[in-house]
Amino acid sequence: QVQPVESGGGWVQAGGSLRLSCAASGRTFRGRTMGWFRQAPGKEREFVSSIAWNGGMVEYGDSVKGRFTISRDNAKNTVSLQMNSLNPEDTAVYYCAVRSESFSGTSHYAHEYAYWGQGTQVTVST
Repeated sequence: QVQPVESGGGWVQAGGSLRLSCAASGRTFRGRTMGWFRQAPGKEREFVSSIAWNGGMVEYGDSVKGRFTISRDNAKNTVSLQMNSLNPEDTAVYYCAVRSESFSGTSHYAHEYAYWGQGTQVTVST
């Protein structure tokens, strides 16, 4: 399986938290930068967060800094996104992605990611 699989989306009230997870095959995941992106209806895809292959570097989009935390477990081939203090503007489909080539850092460029999950819906109500 090359395509990563997201889980953990759902509905939450404003101010609440959700944790997204993404699982990928070892062959796809190993040594790769991972990213989270999101897309709300009628809007362009937006970078959320990225983490280097060893977890040593992380990057966040301006709209989620200080509220979201990305992490990875290389033994389990998973990457997670802890989302706190959610607000209605966070409502979107969240996608996990695997960068196409081995790379030592993070990336916020969607075109650099080759493998994308199907997405998981996050809905934040007032």
